[in-house]
Formats: sequence, C-alpha cells, structure tokens
Amino acid sequence: MKVSKSTSLVFTLASLLVLTLYGCNGQNEAPHFFESNRKGNEAEAPVKDVPSDILATQKAFSNVSKKVTPSVVNISTVGRRKIIQPFFETNPFFEDFFGGPQTRQNKSLGSGFLISKDGYIVTNDHVVRDAESIQVKLSNDKTYDAKVVGGDQKTDIAVIKITAVDLPVAVLGDSDKLDVGQWAIAIGNPFGLDRTMTVGVISATGRSNMGIETYENFIQTDASINPGNSGGPLLNVYGEVIGINTAIVAAGQGIGFAIPINMAKPIFSQLIQKGNVSRGYMGVTIQPVTEELAKSFGLKQAKGALVNDVIKDGPADKAGIRQGDIITALNGSELKDPSHLQRLVAEAGIGNIVKINVFRDGKDIALNITLASADTAPKRNYGKGMRGEKHFEAESDLLGLVVENAAQGNGVAVIDVARGGAAAEAGIKRGDIIVSINRKKTSNTAEYSRSLQQAESAGSLTILVRRGDASIYFALRIK
Repeated sequence: MKVSKSTSLVFTLASLLVLTLYGCNGQNEAPHFFESNRKGNEAEAPVKDVPSDILATQKAFSNVSKKVTPSVVNISTVGRRKIIQPFFETNPFFEDFFGGPQTRQNKSLGSGFLISKDGYIVTNDHVVRDAESIQVKLSNDKTYDAKVVGGDQKTDIAVIKITAVDLPVAVLGDSDKLDVGQWAIAIGNPFGLDRTMTVGVISATGRSNMGIETYENFIQTDASINPGNSGGPLLNVYGEVIGINTAIVAAGQGIGFAIPINMAKPIFSQLIQKGNVSRGYMGVTIQPVTEELAKSFGLKQAKGALVNDVIKDGPADKAGIRQGDIITALNGSELKDPSHLQRLVAEAGIGNIVKINVFRDGKDIALNITLASADTAPKRNYGKGMRGEKHFEAESDLLGLVVENAAQGNGVAVIDVARGGAAAEAGIKRGDIIVSINRKKTSNTAEYSRSLQQAESAGSLTILVRRGDASIYFALRIK
C-alpha cells in the first residue's frame, strides 16, 4: 500500500509524542528527596546522638547573638582626606592655578555598642576621627545622625551620641578575669555586612609594644575580626562586653586585638563627663631594662623600667626617685617593661598616692608618690645626635669614641663615633653628652679616661648620655 507524505509525517509526530510522554512518566521523572524526620518527614538524621555539650554550646552562642545584637550598631562616616599633590602643585606660586590643597570625600564603616538607654555609644577613635558626618544604624534598621562626644587617640577610644530613648544597652563584663582559652565572640560590621557574629577563643592577654597605640594592653583573639569590626564588642559566653575590637594583623589569619573593657571604662567615662582624658604623671623618663643593663645594675632579671632622668620638682623628684633607679612594681603589681608602668600610672588617676618599688644599689626601696596631671608635664626635646656635623679625624678610644669637654663642665661631648666600635653598636651618636660612667659623674675628659681605665678590666660598663633633653643609659662590652 502506498503511503502519502502527509500520512508519514503524522505517524512520525505521533511516535515522538509517545516517546516524550514515556520519558516524562519513566526515567526522567523528579527524584524523591529524603527529608529529615526532624522536619516531620520519614528520613532519619545521619547523626542521631549529638553530644549534649555541643548542643549546649551551640545554644549558648545563639543566645548571645539574640541578646546582644540589638545593642550593637553600625557606624558610617563621611569625611574629607587631603590628596597628596606633586611638588609643583603644592608650591604657593601655583595655588592660583590649582586652588590650593585638594581633598576628596572619604567614606568608612565601623561598629560600636550602646552603653546607655539615651544613646551614648562606644567605638574606636579612628572610626570617627575627622568625620564631617556620622550615621548610626540600629538593629531595627532605624538610622540616626550622631555627634562626637569625645575621642582619645592614645587608647583609640571614642564616644558618640544619638538622640533617642529606651535603647537596648550592652552589659560590661570584667576583663581582668580572662583566661587564655576562654570563648570569645565578636559582633560587628565587617566589610559592611550587618551584625556579623564570629567565634573563637582568647589567644593571649596583656599584649603590648605592638606599635598600635600609646597605651596598649590588648586582648588577642582568633575570633575573626575584619575591616568594619572596629569599635564593636568582644564578648564572653555570658554576653558581657570584655573588650573593644580594634586591630588585626593583616598578614596573619586569626590574630585580632581588642582593648580590655576595664581599661576602656575610665576612658569613656571621662569622655562622657568632660570630652577629654586626663592621666596621671610621675615626672620621669624611662627606658627598657636589657639583659646587659640588668647585669650591670646587679638586677637578677631584665624587667621593670630604668629611670634615665627625673624632672626637677616633679612628683618623682619630690618622692625621692633618682636617676638610675629601676622601678620594679607599682601598687604591688610587678612591672614587665616601661609601657606597663606608663599604662598603670595613666590609669592610677591624678592626685592619687601610689606605692612605687625601686631597685637601687642592690636594695629594694619603697616610695610613695602623689601623681600629678600629665597635662602639666614639660615638653621634652629629644635630640638626634648632630648627624650633619663635621667628621673629626682623631684616634678613637677603646669604646670607639672621640670626645672633648662639654660646655661649662657638664660632661664629655662625643664628637666622633668609630664605625663598628662598642659605642656605635650600642647606639651612642655624635652630639651625645656623656654624664656618667658606671653611675659615677663624668665632668671632663680626665674623669672620663680614669673611669674607662677602671672599667676596662671588668670588660663592660654602663654609660649615661644626655641627648637633647633626654637621658639614656647604654650597656657596653669592651672588646
């Protein structure tokens, strides 16, 4: 039988339709999903018995987030930053053409937390410094304009204020009771991601000499802290604020730093009360105690702060502290280094009497000092050692120095330092004035030479130099 072309086309289309329907109802139908019986379905969870302590920890973190997040705020600022211009554009001659120094708008993000129901917020000073406008967004997405109440660059703490009432507030904890290994929880605004929570542990406490701030006593944590977290709270498992997230090590993952809340409280309290911070002042200049200096002074351990100068009529001078004393403790707290002493004195408060322990001539001596205000401290000039002076062609001594009598018999002036000599390696420079050797006054070159001869057999000596208005001790080994 002869089949027409139209009949063949109809047959082909019908066959394709059957195959398509078969595919839909057969091998290509949607797979069956196995959903957990914890959702009311038939499948069991892969892990049936999760340890109760893990569930409790998970619940604790969730509770912290729910309770504390409402008191955490996002801070956005707008300021102006000066654009560095080529020399010819900054020359006054060209100001008529370029209109003077150029600036550009600079936007930044940070975090903070509410400490009062009427709108006081603690954050980092670097978050709001030089801001022309500040906006604060709460967890309910309400936005407020804020003003700076006060800031302290030396601790990087600031307080800002919004106009509102009955706000959720953070609860401050006790950072003095922290132990390494305890849980640490950070909440903030990293990279603009609202109220991000990260969890880690306290990695270390009492971190100082980081070069981040003048007064340092950081909590180190591996709870992730990123740009935008600055000013946000570091919390314990009770949801209490134990620190203010401040800095990260850019080259190291899991290394973040927070200002302890016990250190911050007196700072932001003063900022709220008067807009600035006043600190205690002893009236000494100090330097670290190296192993060499400790040995030369007869101290068993290289710790504390060596007094290299005492300000005349200052609190320390009136209390009897002398040049060459090593301060080992303040109010019973053993000192690690000069920065530790500096911080404790600053925190002790103006007008308060503190007990100072010093090591002098092999003996421990206790003294009481009434602290003054650091605002009354005289300005100090720290000279650089006359680097541009003429190089004198004279034979150096066994320390690698060429010296001459200083003006008015006030020591011995260093007029040249031999490269590679003991003095150069220790850090003595041209222009320094040597005022004592092994704690014996050196008024002229004759006394200098005698002291050098007496110290030669010992193989080492301690030199006190005056550099500008500063005095510095150096421990040298005689080769």
